[in-house]
Amino acid sequence: MGPLKGKRIIELAGIGPAPFACMMLADMGAEVITVDRKAAEIKIPPQDPSLRSRRSIVVNLKSPEGIELVLKLCENADAIVEGYRPGVTERLGLGPDQVLARNPKIVYGRMTGWGQEGPLSQTVGHDINYISINGVLEKIGRRGSKPTPPLNFAGDYGGGGMMLAFGLVCAMLEAQGSGQGQVVDAAMIDGSAALMAFMYGFETNEFYKPYKERDDHLFGGNNHFYNTYETKDGRYVAVGALEAHFYFDLIGRFDEEDRKYFENEWFGCPDAGGVEKFPELEERMQAIFKTKTRDEWAEIYKDSSACFSPVLTFEEAQQHPHITERETFVEVEGIMQAAPTPRFSRTQNDKPQRPRVAGEDTSAVLNEVLSLSENELQTLISNGAVEQG
Repeated sequence: MGPLKGKRIIELAGIGPAPFACMMLADMGAEVITVDRKAAEIKIPPQDPSLRSRRSIVVNLKSPEGIELVLKLCENADAIVEGYRPGVTERLGLGPDQVLARNPKIVYGRMTGWGQEGPLSQTVGHDINYISINGVLEKIGRRGSKPTPPLNFAGDYGGGGMMLAFGLVCAMLEAQGSGQGQVVDAAMIDGSAALMAFMYGFETNEFYKPYKERDDHLFGGNNHFYNTYETKDGRYVAVGALEAHFYFDLIGRFDEEDRKYFENEWFGCPDAGGVEKFPELEERMQAIFKTKTRDEWAEIYKDSSACFSPVLTFEEAQQHPHITERETFVEVEGIMQAAPTPRFSRTQNDKPQRPRVAGEDTSAVLNEVLSLSENELQTLISNGAVEQG
């Protein structure tokens, strides 16, 4: 059932972060109705897990009848979500003013890269662009190498979709008391900047100045104790031995010669200094990890306090004992995907449902929510205002 059971969200179909936000809300039990375009215009895979657990109707947003249907749906909704360029929904007749006039308590969620205002608000872009002008991308990658895009976690999903979902829930809670809706302006440049709060502290706080000037921390440093290493079988392990006691457990499981080498070079540990030795120490550590397979090293460090883990593929992760016990992944009609998160002790989340075919629920939703008769529905279908998938 989930903690958001009873909340109804109208989603104007899009791609990327806005659908991800709606997936999160649907995972928590909200009823999400996706207003899709015609099936032929949809360019995202129908099995995309971010489209799960909601119903789909196809509405022609270029027809007055279609716009009126969406406005009527908003009259009985708690929120509406759109991810178009600023000004698009206003031109369609579905902007905040039009929607709030129909339902003053509705929350209007807007998802963009640059935000609703500002010199770049009408500029095109992708995740990599949104995290490049706010200082995020510059921090990702090893010092001396070019910045490395972190897939699209930081902008699209972390700074975008998750922040939008958070904002929608906050605004819906406030509307329960005030009786007034409002606009939630979620921009990826803002959200990804918020994710960097701790890291930005290293730039501006004098307390962190020594770390910033050293090359021995996780923040872009070229160090040997917070790194990945290739193993004998061409796979990788991850080492995160930031603190000295973790570091000494890490090197304590090397053979005697290697252990003594790192013990003699103890000043290379995180809590000391010796950054000039880091390239040599990293090279030595890489040679050590190349002597055994990834799984042999995983066995050696089992139950250790070295902050060590194997780097697994998605397929391998599904078989890991910790992952399987926690049921981190769930299979939905043959598609393995992440289970709803976070978890709740009382209002437990339902298992996700497969993504719907565009327009699969048009008739059912319009009959249930708007009480349209069969004749009214057939008229809308015949004049092209809606489509049944």
